[in-house]
Amino acid sequence: MDEQRDFFDLQVNGYGGVDFNRDDLSAEGLHQACCALEADGVAGILATIITDDLDRMSRRLANLAALRDQDPLARRIIAGVHIEGPFVNESPGYRGVHPPKAIRPADVAAMGALLDAAAGLTRIVTLAPERDGGFKVIGMLAERGVIPSAGHCDSTLDQFRGAIDAGLTMFTHLGNGCALEIDRHDNIIQRVLSLRDRLWISFIADGVHIPDFALGNYLRAAGMERSIVVSDAVAAAGAGPGRYTLAEREVVVASDRVTHVQANGQLIGSTTPMRQVATRLADRLGLSAEDVRRLTVTNPRRAIALTGQHGGQGGGQPQGVRNTPPVQRCPAG
Repeated sequence: MDEQRDFFDLQVNGYGGVDFNRDDLSAEGLHQACCALEADGVAGILATIITDDLDRMSRRLANLAALRDQDPLARRIIAGVHIEGPFVNESPGYRGVHPPKAIRPADVAAMGALLDAAAGLTRIVTLAPERDGGFKVIGMLAERGVIPSAGHCDSTLDQFRGAIDAGLTMFTHLGNGCALEIDRHDNIIQRVLSLRDRLWISFIADGVHIPDFALGNYLRAAGMERSIVVSDAVAAAGAGPGRYTLAEREVVVASDRVTHVQANGQLIGSTTPMRQVATRLADRLGLSAEDVRRLTVTNPRRAIALTGQHGGQGGGQPQGVRNTPPVQRCPAG
């Protein structure tokens, strides 16, 4: 298929050897990541900050927002922020690699602090509806124009319906962030698919997180009109095998390009660039060029109301933009 240069990725934890979740993320590091993303055909992303202590999450969000303000390339590539956690399901399997000591019930004050730290850049917040009593945080996010997305959760159908009524409009990486062994009929995957007409549903399409044949089934069940593909990229994406970080955790990338947490061999994030994902969707699943584009370009933009834009943010500049010198250009080639 023809090479695309305008992928839009709603879930990027890091890229090109750079971890967005490090306390010491630098201007040079952020620029390096954006250069690597642009070289791989990505026009826009949501930089993703995951569960940790609230103060640490706030510092990382504030630092990311400030560094983005300084760099024209980062402002073009980073259309906003995706906050994944800390209000997720604490049960093994459903929490994934989110550290259990930092997981907590949703509350409006904590959510407000994270939004403030992100300086108006937050576009998506992933949380577990069953951890949001009265769906107050979901309602708050919807009122502020931030997309509440369910994920790392085991919500009942009634909880999903209540959350949707309160403003939930998305589900984060279906088929992952759930237990390995689940009821064969009444499970999180089937519940979400039953609500496909009311939710955007994202999938990690690297062939590792979901086998290709299963992803094909999911996409047929969910429908192309409301499905989205994300990379869930970590620092190793675009950087090759080695040892990297995701916040406090060491990530080992073997020669097979599969990421594992060093402590227990658990799958964490992805190393597959979106251009490789797009090729895989065409070659392994037999999707048309139109459907591949819908999943990787059009639907992600539609879901966060950036239709027709190329990595830029709707509604003008984010809060706190300063006139500062640009950082270095991307290296040629």
